[in-house]
Amino acid sequence: MDKYDPKRAFKHLYLPSKREFSLVDVPQMRFLAVDGEGDPNTARAYTEAVEALFSVSYTVKFQSRNELGQDYVVGPLEGLWRADDVTAFTRRVKDAWQWTMLVSQPGWINQAMIDEARTKAQARKELPAAGRLRLIDLTEGPSAQILHVGSYEDEAPVLARLHGEFMPGRALTFNGDHHEIYLSDPRRTPPQKWRTVLRQPVRPVGPA
Repeated sequence: MDKYDPKRAFKHLYLPSKREFSLVDVPQMRFLAVDGEGDPNTARAYTEAVEALFSVSYTVKFQSRNELGQDYVVGPLEGLWRADDVTAFTRRVKDAWQWTMLVSQPGWINQAMIDEARTKAQARKELPAAGRLRLIDLTEGPSAQILHVGSYEDEAPVLARLHGEFMPGRALTFNGDHHEIYLSDPRRTPPQKWRTVLRQPVRPVGPA
């Protein structure tokens, strides 16, 4: 049985160059999502959100394999990040960050399957954020992205180049939330080797 793997199916989106920014067109993709706000290093809501995302994602994966005969690889953790002042990211003012954490889902996963998986996952353990999970279809369209290798704290200079040089140099402006894809497990990988896709949906400067 061939497994669907989002990192293989969309290799250009999950493994961009680490040397320079690239422009890509991101199609509609399906995600399990949960919203929150605050410093991801200290906010309990963040830890609960990630736990619920993966508990339900793995439960629905096994449902799909056992009931539909369609197996797949659970995608990496992803996040949409926003703030009232976009400089909160380059200044690392984390208490001002708002986020939507994501795990990609194959197109055949539907809300009924998610609801069933949520019930099963909650029967096994307490998941305070499970009730806030939602299935979304996200289309980012034209986006600038790069692969950052290193600590999350070292992202600020890369984002400053993206916002202050790459985008203005191509007459582009913001067209959606800052998007990060976490390809490394921080529990098993030293910070200097963490691999993170940094993505920003963009549009030409001028009327939306």
